[in-house]
Amino acid sequence: MKRLFVAFSIAAFCSLTAGARQGPAAGAPPPPQAGPPPSAAAIEVETLKDNLYVLKGGGGNTTVFITANNGVVVIDTKLPGWGKPLLEKIRTLTDRPVTTIINTHVHGDHTSGNVDFPATVNIVVQANTRTDMEKMDLFKGENAKFLPRTTFQDKLSLFTGADRIDLYYFGPGGTDGDTWIVIPALATIVGGDAFANTAVTLIDKNNGGSATGYLQALTRVASEIRGVNTVVTGHGGVLTWNDLVEYVGFNRDFQAWVRAAKQAGKTVEQASNEYKHPDKYQAYAPPQPMFIRNYMQAIYDESR
Repeated sequence: MKRLFVAFSIAAFCSLTAGARQGPAAGAPPPPQAGPPPSAAAIEVETLKDNLYVLKGGGGNTTVFITANNGVVVIDTKLPGWGKPLLEKIRTLTDRPVTTIINTHVHGDHTSGNVDFPATVNIVVQANTRTDMEKMDLFKGENAKFLPRTTFQDKLSLFTGADRIDLYYFGPGGTDGDTWIVIPALATIVGGDAFANTAVTLIDKNNGGSATGYLQALTRVASEIRGVNTVVTGHGGVLTWNDLVEYVGFNRDFQAWVRAAKQAGKTVEQASNEYKHPDKYQAYAPPQPMFIRNYMQAIYDESR
């Protein structure tokens, strides 16, 4: 099975809550270095179906679903300044209007482009993500009109027939509002940073993240979702359902290793310096110290 050696984009975690009025969590990385300036030309398009695309660059991956009867649905809207180039790129794919935005979670590299879309677009998120977004400077004042109008608790279905989209919340993980999005007619699931790529994830305690909850949520996805074969990650490539199932095992093994390290009396620093991927996960992105320490600290804090 082909693996992707793509590491998490630093932009994914540029203070964990780009624009939020709160300090970074322990282990948060420094702000990202300057990348390419926002432009439609810098956005790469990957075609999955004749009505389904993944747009890469400028932050988290954006999924574009051109429905038959309900306009264009956009999942995640990238970093500040990338909303207009994103819209420009979408217009090269279709002349249908964008009617709906779904944000998978609060992080600014997945939500900031909201403010560049028409105010008439319906923005949909899990209820906790709406609360998290209200803390962000970006959505204060005049920009409060770009806060989500539609929220849900555990599950929400949008549209019907071939246009149907199912939104699921399985509990706190990377944040307290991680949403999994299934397009049944296309056998596709979008995980945002709940499955950013095959690498160690980040647990954002500032926004309700939980290491224990993360593994529980991933386990529920693998056991409760059916009929999916294509998985769109938050920052990596397009993977398969089997890749997602394996990633659940990776996190289970990782958390067990960390708990054993804690029980052996090792500090987070010692454990992070010693950790290496088991052989069966050697194709995963190499462990990055700031992500390793962040995830390990969350496990230590939550372990008895």
